[in-house]
Amino acid sequence: AWDEPDLGALLREAAGAPALRSVVDAGDAAFLAPGRMPERIAEACRASGQPVPGSPAATVRCILDSLALAHRSAVEDAQRLAGRTVDVVHVVGGGTRNALLCQLTADACGLPVVAGPAEAAAFGNVLVQARAQGRVGDLPGMRRLLAATQPLTRYEPRGDTRRWEAARARLAGP
Repeated sequence: AWDEPDLGALLREAAGAPALRSVVDAGDAAFLAPGRMPERIAEACRASGQPVPGSPAATVRCILDSLALAHRSAVEDAQRLAGRTVDVVHVVGGGTRNALLCQLTADACGLPVVAGPAEAAAFGNVLVQARAQGRVGDLPGMRRLLAATQPLTRYEPRGDTRRWEAARARLAGP
């Protein structure tokens, strides 16, 4: 939608945009198909009575805040379904490369986020193959090996999670 913007600059601008000004339901089917995403985000904001993002950076901030809010909901659902609480959120795969998203997820969940590795699927495959060949031990041993050989980044939560709850409540509309 914006040709080929400088992603680093866009994320830096998004980091400076007002937090939680507008959020959308990241799991809404309206966002599944590709194309016209900024317009669909604007439509969702209008429909819920929230300010429409006025720039690419504001739209990206809306997206990242919304994804972090979705992560919060997923963690809450997982805890409820498992009947257990968690003390850390692990983010693996490509999302680990987005420091702003990882920090916002920590803030939204009120829990530390440990990010990495970015190539989790490939490492998982290698470790399972190595275990099948008897080259690595059990699951805890595989996790220790991965943690010892791959850089992980820890993000500590900042602020009050009540702001995130208030943002989630806006998704229901005016």
